[in-house]
Amino acid sequence: MTASLDRRFLLKAAGALALAASTDETAQAMDMLKFGPPRPFSFDLLKETAKRMAGEPYVGPKRPSPEILAKIDYEAWGKIKFKMDHSLFADGPQRFPVSFFHLGMFFAKAVEMNVVTNGEAREIIYDQSYFDMPDDSVARQLPEGAGFAGLRIQEARDGTLDWTKNDWVAFLGAAYFRSIGELYQYGLSARAVALDVAVADRSEEFPDFTKFFIDSAETGNTITIYALLEGASIAGACKFRMERGKSVIMDIEQSLHLRAEIVRFGLAPLTSMYWFSETVKPTGADWRPEVHDSDGLAMWTGAGEHIWRPLNNPPRIMASAFLDENPRGFGLLQRDRNFDHYQDGVNYDKRPSLWVEPHGQWGKGAIHLVEIPTDDEIHDNIVAMWVPATPAAAGTNVDLAYRLYWAADEPFPTPLARCVATRLGNGGQPGKPRPKGVRKFVVEFLGGELATLPYGVKPEPALWASRGTFSYVFTEAVPDSVKGHWRAWFDLTVTGSDPVEMRLQLKVDDKIISETWLFQYHPF
Repeated sequence: MTASLDRRFLLKAAGALALAASTDETAQAMDMLKFGPPRPFSFDLLKETAKRMAGEPYVGPKRPSPEILAKIDYEAWGKIKFKMDHSLFADGPQRFPVSFFHLGMFFAKAVEMNVVTNGEAREIIYDQSYFDMPDDSVARQLPEGAGFAGLRIQEARDGTLDWTKNDWVAFLGAAYFRSIGELYQYGLSARAVALDVAVADRSEEFPDFTKFFIDSAETGNTITIYALLEGASIAGACKFRMERGKSVIMDIEQSLHLRAEIVRFGLAPLTSMYWFSETVKPTGADWRPEVHDSDGLAMWTGAGEHIWRPLNNPPRIMASAFLDENPRGFGLLQRDRNFDHYQDGVNYDKRPSLWVEPHGQWGKGAIHLVEIPTDDEIHDNIVAMWVPATPAAAGTNVDLAYRLYWAADEPFPTPLARCVATRLGNGGQPGKPRPKGVRKFVVEFLGGELATLPYGVKPEPALWASRGTFSYVFTEAVPDSVKGHWRAWFDLTVTGSDPVEMRLQLKVDDKIISETWLFQYHPF
């Protein structure tokens, strides 16, 4: 599965002495890097460039010395380390130094890097001296100026973490980018756009960030980067203003221009990995209880409804569309934070949740969820994105703004009870033969008014399914010590193998006290 950036750099009013000091610091920080000549830069200029390129034949990014890069496999690439003392802003003025990824077999497209100072951009020229690499590394055969594969934003020079060993944002590969978020762990990714994901008779297109422009102006908790996005069907300009606090917040502006028609035009796309969880566990597939970067899609609709859709590893590619108008937000979340549920040292319990908050009115459209079968954890098999109702025809221009929250939880949680687990098993009654075609569901909710229910009052499940019949429907408090922890039980009897769409809410009298649980069940 598979982003780009740039915006005008505005200087704050400052006296001549402050400006001179800033210029001196920038020059000092650049001593260990090689730069091209200065040229005017602003986000407006970048947007004009993207608009012009959309009307021209697609050329694509440079692919320097492909015969050499083909020999830099994953093992060889891993031995090439950027020298942190060569980082951009290693000595200021920005608090967050920027380091760079080397080209290789899997990252063979050259990305141009630029630094922006006082409204001018200068290209950072690739040189082997920026990297530690083995004496016999084939990378030494690359020409000067070959280019970089991507960039990383390191932790603050004056922070509590060693900035030379810790980064908090990475842009690497096509138009992908990601952050460690609140829990200091990389996981799922975002990208600039998603073009024709899971569309019959069409191949998905992966445009590239081909140029980055790194702003040297801000000195607080933010850093701004611009990017140029290029693909066979699209050209665009993007601006990322990124704030490093308890969580990571990115304000993103995009100006996108379509060269060709796109059937599924995915905006603000998120991509993640879901293999299995407590919901459905294939027998003996793996030694761990759960393996996933995200366990559900959360949605906050324009009408104010909070929805939770647990993720699936389906038997075939599935695309679901949730119609909405002016959505308030959506995200791929990792709600299960219990290490015991994973038992793995790769920190699945700390993977970030990623929430999209639209800025402005996005109009009519749908949140699309694409789920792709996988038999391993190495594949990103989940995509969530906004798809406008207006057809994405050639010549279409889209200006978009939104905010990304890389955090431990969604930033605007519902005050209602939230779904915390979905469990499936054989239907029927214990001690009796289990009937075929019957599946038992146990859906757990926590919090909200469930924590203050009067003694003897039980919530009632309001159930709906696109087909099939329900039986053994009831609720009970989970027999643990957690207050407000309830679960709804029911059996679903269904024939055939077509998916079943399901919906559940908990009610007391006629009042809804839980978020809406949606699920897509695949009978077998």
